Amino acid sequence: MKLPLNTDLTGKVAVVTGAGGVLCSMFARALAAAGAKVALLDINGEAVEKAAAAIRAEGYMAQGYKCDVLDKNALEAVREKVNAELGRCDILLNGAGGNNARANTDLEQYHPGDLEKEVKTFFDLEQAGVEWVFRLNFIGTLLPTQVFGKDMAEKEGCNIVNISSMNAFTPLTKIPAYSGAKAAISNFTQWLAVHFAPSGIRVNALAPGFFVTNQNRGLLFNPDGSPSERAGKILRETPMGRFGEAEELVGALLFLINNDAAGFITGVVLPVDGGFSAYSGV
Repeated sequence: MKLPLNTDLTGKVAVVTGAGGVLCSMFARALAAAGAKVALLDINGEAVEKAAAAIRAEGYMAQGYKCDVLDKNALEAVREKVNAELGRCDILLNGAGGNNARANTDLEQYHPGDLEKEVKTFFDLEQAGVEWVFRLNFIGTLLPTQVFGKDMAEKEGCNIVNISSMNAFTPLTKIPAYSGAKAAISNFTQWLAVHFAPSGIRVNALAPGFFVTNQNRGLLFNPDGSPSERAGKILRETPMGRFGEAEELVGALLFLINNDAAGFITGVVLPVDGGFSAYSGV
């Protein structure tokens, strides 16, 4: 894997949650290519082991661990394994997250009379679905930070990187729970940065714009492969006029965890969005 920045992570141990997915498996691969020993965590054991095996096939050190980020006991057990097999954590990338259809509306806006239609309005959002989204995104970031942060609390040069979203800046229509949860991640990133500053742990976040992943592919493309109506809106509001490529997030990640380049940067939520957050639509 060709890296865009010369960030040397030799001797470091990196833990990546959500590492069975498209973006986080790529993050894990980049960290390994930079020299880190990488622990890949995901609730999907098959997916995370496949991702770890692919990294090992490239000659790097990586181990996959099946783990539910909402189960603190499971996280503690995995931490013991990681400590024994790779060492104590220096870098934590909190990538586990996602949305749930039960927390989405069918329409972008409510109009009088919608209650009489066969559509899911704001009033029909399921509490369980909304709670699931908040738990996965926020609690699924808080618990790994509590567990693996213990490894970093007494070490120097450690980093936490959370994954926020464009939704945290401006909520997208139809997905109120996901937007709110990612806004919580951005706020939590700032809180953690202040809290851990005396210990030397730097805490920052990436806020990706629109990248095609397994989770959103069905929303962005029609069955025939053409962009959906929602994808068309996104592209019109993205000044660069395209979706991002997963590898285009790597440089931002390597910059944030590079203690020489970004040693005085903490509490930042860095957009990587092709200009989406800068464009007013006019």
